[in-house]
Amino acid sequence: MQQVSHTQIQLSYVYDPMCSWCWGYRPTWLALEQQIKEQLPQVNICYRLGGLAPDSDVPMPQEMQQFLVQTWHKIANQLGTQFNFDFWTQCQPRRSTYPACRACLVAREYGLESQMYAAIQQAYYLDAQNPSDDSTLIALANKLGIDVARFSEQLTSLATKQQFKEELQLTHSLPIQGFPSLVLSIEQNHFSIPIDYVNFQTSLDAIKKALCTR
Repeated sequence: MQQVSHTQIQLSYVYDPMCSWCWGYRPTWLALEQQIKEQLPQVNICYRLGGLAPDSDVPMPQEMQQFLVQTWHKIANQLGTQFNFDFWTQCQPRRSTYPACRACLVAREYGLESQMYAAIQQAYYLDAQNPSDDSTLIALANKLGIDVARFSEQLTSLATKQQFKEELQLTHSLPIQGFPSLVLSIEQNHFSIPIDYVNFQTSLDAIKKALCTR
């Protein structure tokens, strides 16, 4: 087997911070991430934003709200995931996840992407706060110790929007299956890794198998 350098082996975790299935997958993903770091140190883990819903100031239609409420219940029943359904009565939902995605992108510059991701999920699913609102994202950045004035400027800057556009182009060039998705890249070859929402071993075995074929 030809030796492949660490920088040439990458596992992309494709997510959207406001994707409810990503929230349901979180415990399994964290376990998988830890196992990869321990067992497969040659694999570089990379977070990639998926971009579920574009910017919008329009209130979410009732039909979409009902669909998402049903999805939350489905995930809670299947995976035991906790949700705070007060969100749907205390907030004005909008079908807009791009602001939260850009917040994670900006946080990446500070080495805090995974922390921002976790903070957005906590705010959205447990604290009934709306990550479609810039004010929510700015407050979360403040809690993470990021300079609020600089973050506020970066969150809506043309440079960040362009960077996010380029990230989406890269993400959607990968063989993804919605969100969350896992893609193992070895040199120029990309392998879609199956996701098991309750058992990290399924994905870990698939990654090891792909590595052994090289």
